[in-house]
Amino acid sequence: MPLTPEMRRSIDQIRDYLYGGGYPDPVTNAEQLSFLFFFYLIEGIDAENETRAKVSKQKYDSIFKGTWILKNPLNALKDGETTIPKERFRWSVWASGLSGEPLVRFVRDEVFPFFAEVAGNGAVNFMHGARLSIDEPTVLTQVVTLVDGLRLDRADADSKGDLFEHVLKQIRQAGELGQFRTPRHIIRAIVEIIDPKIGETVYDPAAGTAGFLVAAYSHIRLANSSAGAVQDVEIDGKVQRRGLGDKLSTAQVSALQNKTFFGNDVDPKMVRLATMNLTLRGLPNVRIALRNVLTTTLDAERKAALRLPDEGYSVALANPPFAGRVDKDRIVDDVKVGTTTATELLFLKYMIDSLRPGGRCGVIVPEGVLFGSTGAHKELRRQLIENNRVEAVMSLPGGVFQPYSGVKTSVLIFRKGGKTEDVLFLHADNDGFKLDANHDTPIAEDDLPILIAAYRDRGKCQAEWEKRDPKADWTAKWWFANEAALRANDFNLSAGRYRPMSQQQVEHQDPRELLDELSAIEAEIVEELEALRAALDEVA
Repeated sequence: MPLTPEMRRSIDQIRDYLYGGGYPDPVTNAEQLSFLFFFYLIEGIDAENETRAKVSKQKYDSIFKGTWILKNPLNALKDGETTIPKERFRWSVWASGLSGEPLVRFVRDEVFPFFAEVAGNGAVNFMHGARLSIDEPTVLTQVVTLVDGLRLDRADADSKGDLFEHVLKQIRQAGELGQFRTPRHIIRAIVEIIDPKIGETVYDPAAGTAGFLVAAYSHIRLANSSAGAVQDVEIDGKVQRRGLGDKLSTAQVSALQNKTFFGNDVDPKMVRLATMNLTLRGLPNVRIALRNVLTTTLDAERKAALRLPDEGYSVALANPPFAGRVDKDRIVDDVKVGTTTATELLFLKYMIDSLRPGGRCGVIVPEGVLFGSTGAHKELRRQLIENNRVEAVMSLPGGVFQPYSGVKTSVLIFRKGGKTEDVLFLHADNDGFKLDANHDTPIAEDDLPILIAAYRDRGKCQAEWEKRDPKADWTAKWWFANEAALRANDFNLSAGRYRPMSQQQVEHQDPRELLDELSAIEAEIVEELEALRAALDEVA
């Protein structure tokens, strides 16, 4: 069943009702909705597990079997009783049988602790420390009724995932997620370029709401679908191709669900939202760990205990935090680059090290990473170019992260190991959406498909580039630079540095590009001033 306009309107109604009822924080509201979705869906998941166990003649105990010791005696069915049957935790029982203050009390004091215990038996306890925040009786009653009306049990995994993405989109429009939620069409473009395959491991060290992992899963399913199992779905005014993955074997499906996707985030709320996003997509066993990779390390024994690949990951995909700072004394030695405390540089160093030999990475970076003149900037770019194979740099339009950030960004595409020879530069003027303050209106102009095709045919493109007439105008939105040119420019990886321009282009450079360059230079100056101030403080 596709995501219907009625389901979207229901989510919008829940959002508006929460806001009007005194709950204005969209991140917290999304988190609370994720809990209610989980409470609703777990009843059906439990029934499926029971059926599967009967067919395979395996033992399975329903999570609703047995009794529960009450946390609050006011929730007893009869005066003096201290337990209730776990059957009472089925959504079909309490969601329709309670309302008002009794509903708030039961959900707050019993339902949350019960399912925290259930979640504790899974790959990750995304409900650890969770609590009910919608504690106004009328509001909670209405929200539970609206969630029940969504009939999530009738929706397939893609539709449930799309519904949850619609919830997350409301957060983005409210400007609350910032670095956490990358535009999904940008994510899909990066995933298409990196092309993760069945049998590979995929990792996002700054997972946020798990957008990259979900996109990688969808990409692998599409690549393993027959023609009859592929459909076109319209999302946000754009058509997406979806595949059912009918060519995947049982063993391959199991590997996707249990041994393929990995991630971390530093925010417990993001861990919960990511886990719910993956669960709704049919990936309940994926581990999103609560961890800061810049301040903690895992030894081989700990990696084995967590069932993490000890040789590194096949694919790394991420949009790490921009312009953040980590206390110098907390940074682990593995990710240090000079004396920098800039998270965008430290994350890039970590991502290089997290890959297995030959592993591929697609990472979004602020423009300053590509041409910054500090020692840390230059050293990191030197390591990238001399010890790895930088294959492409895709310059994204300024404003692609509106409404919450106007920072100019690019995408670095590289492989672990080897040495960089020629870099393909890709330049997007448009990404299929109007580059205004909201960045959510679909437009026809979209350079991303052309640039993805250029990357896939980069051998042919390079041959065309080498045969060009240097005196003729170059109109394609891609071009190359060799290792010698990169070295001569302090390993600068900014696409604009090597762009062949006609005289007319030089005279009429887009003012937005000039502003983007100035913003990146300003950010670098601020970073250098902060580093100098810190050095002076140490001397003092």
